Amino acid sequence: MHSEQLHTATPDSYRLFLRRKRLVTLVLLTAVLTAALLSLTSGSAGLSLAELADTLTGGGTAQSRAIVFHVRLPRVAVAVVVGAALALAGCVMQNILRNPLASASTLGVSQGAAFGAALAIIALDAGAQNAANAGTAVTISSPGTVTLCAFLGGLATTAVILGLCRLRSASPSSMILAGVALSSLFSGATTLLQYFADDVQLSAVVYWTFGDLGRPGWSEIRLMYAVTLAALVYFLWNCWNYNALSSGVQTAKSLGVNVDLLSFVSMGLCTLISATAVAFVGIVSFVGLIAPHIVRRFVGSDYRFLLPCSALAGSLLLLLGDLAAKAILPPAILPIGAITSFLGAPLFLLLIFRGEALK
Repeated sequence: MHSEQLHTATPDSYRLFLRRKRLVTLVLLTAVLTAALLSLTSGSAGLSLAELADTLTGGGTAQSRAIVFHVRLPRVAVAVVVGAALALAGCVMQNILRNPLASASTLGVSQGAAFGAALAIIALDAGAQNAANAGTAVTISSPGTVTLCAFLGGLATTAVILGLCRLRSASPSSMILAGVALSSLFSGATTLLQYFADDVQLSAVVYWTFGDLGRPGWSEIRLMYAVTLAALVYFLWNCWNYNALSSGVQTAKSLGVNVDLLSFVSMGLCTLISATAVAFVGIVSFVGLIAPHIVRRFVGSDYRFLLPCSALAGSLLLLLGDLAAKAILPPAILPIGAITSFLGAPLFLLLIFRGEALK
């Protein structure tokens, strides 16, 4: 609610206000569960809902159990957590920086992670050729090294931006411009590394940057969920502080909010969850940027609802993107990063033309 509405709101209207936002949350949760079920049944080896239910409850054939538990269920779990992590990061960054265009991509976190991965593949020789299977001729021989370097590259980007903010008291617009500059720097450095790479290393870098939801195993998935849930708890704990900050820094300070500490910790957690997601999956564009804008249309800027709804919307977008990746050219699965760019760019342009991405 806007401040002028709060003065005239009655208890009944406020209950209606809350009921409407809870309904949106329930609809999003239902949509995520539906998309997850569709993703579990879609693929070259089709499974009906009855076969899926039988397999999930301990029955089914050995083939169906292998397909569900080793291929499709991990993929769905990754889509849910990566979409939620990127959307949460974008939602909080837009509040902290007071800029509707803030996200892991626009701040250079994704590009920093891509540089770290390229450095590991080329300089540390983490790319390999698999001559036994022409269909997967190029693989990542040391995924742990690539993941660690990608994570450090993502952290380095935000460390520079936060350093500029603390040393020079940079404005929100300046921080976005710094992110754009760092994105260009890391992209140029990645291109330079590729120039000196051989064919196998170059192919491995391209393969990593495509984005692949099927890359992480269950141990990596558990780590992503643990990091994302911990960040979500912190964000929800500070939802009223984010509401206060939406009214301006001076207003938030007058209400007792430690703006400097809130900004520093929030940006650090945003970088942590987005860099972890990008490090394990690869570059996934636009999800963290558009999910909060879509949700804001229905629940407003109340962070009690905007945070969980943004997470659900991010998961839904990535699940729908994965369904599209499997449906366009079956049995091939197209790169998820390309799909989210194709789906996200027109949608974000629509939001800009309608004036909603700049509010």
